[in-house]
Amino acid sequence: MTYFQTLTGAAAGIALSTGMALADPALIFDLGGKFDKSFNESAYNGAQRWVEETGGSYNEVEMQSEAQREQALRRFAEAGNNPIVMTGFAFGDALAEVAPDYPDTKFAIIDMVVDQPNVRSVVFNEHEGSYLVGMMAAMASETGTVGFIGGMDIPLIRKFACGYVQGAKAANPDAVVIQNMTGTTPAAWNDPVKGSELTKAQISQSADVVYAAAGGTGVGVLQTAADEGILSIGVDSNQNYLHSGKVLTSMVKRVDNAVYEAMMAGENLETGFFVMGLANGGVGYAMDEHNESLVNAEMKAAVDAAAAAIGSGDLIVHDYMSDNTCPVE
Repeated sequence: MTYFQTLTGAAAGIALSTGMALADPALIFDLGGKFDKSFNESAYNGAQRWVEETGGSYNEVEMQSEAQREQALRRFAEAGNNPIVMTGFAFGDALAEVAPDYPDTKFAIIDMVVDQPNVRSVVFNEHEGSYLVGMMAAMASETGTVGFIGGMDIPLIRKFACGYVQGAKAANPDAVVIQNMTGTTPAAWNDPVKGSELTKAQISQSADVVYAAAGGTGVGVLQTAADEGILSIGVDSNQNYLHSGKVLTSMVKRVDNAVYEAMMAGENLETGFFVMGLANGGVGYAMDEHNESLVNAEMKAAVDAAAAAIGSGDLIVHDYMSDNTCPVE
């Protein structure tokens, strides 16, 4: 079923054409598509895990424009989908408008807080996971200069960057961290060519490890880093496999767990505010056969010690979104 068919069919037609019961969940992907190898794909993997474990089915839509957000929410609510899960902060305004109109429908939004009684708001401590990969970047760097390439220039991505800088400086106080954002519109999430250009620019400034927090744009970052012989760091999903032996690690943001848990709860989804961080397995760094040769025992021990300290509360990583400042740059 195409996006157009889903959103223009009558509510009953949606259910019939997908062969779904009215209480089945729905998943709305953000711009960039469900196979962006990053944020959206992590959400998709969580939904697929739910399918595999339960034998259930769900409806889905991939956003093509900003204007479709509210329309998608209303179509699924009218069709009886419950819960309706959406990926990305940009759904916040639309959900705030829609949720009160469907009090018997449960909604789950990832990366934004919507204060409505039938909404589950899930946010992540991305700064904690970024701190860990920042440490790894600084320890792996031979030049003492590492890079960060963000997607859309918003506080959430600045939060990633700030955590990364804190970790790099903790491992090497003299480390230089170059930061670039891809753009100021949603197109910044899906511009691998711009990601490639920014990577080359950072390499020209001596960066030899680059962390991409840019959705589909990051695919261009990782590709160029591999082509140019430097290391990269993936984000959200485990992206180590994309360039085996050339991706230092990935900052894993367990969007898949958030989607899976929402679908498992179904109509009994607990609403309210939920935070997923190091302490509860919400973020972390990826180790597997693709990067084991890049991370030595000393690096792993240092990062694991920091992870334990953050998880216990002994080490506090500054959250950029708390005051829109970063204590180190």
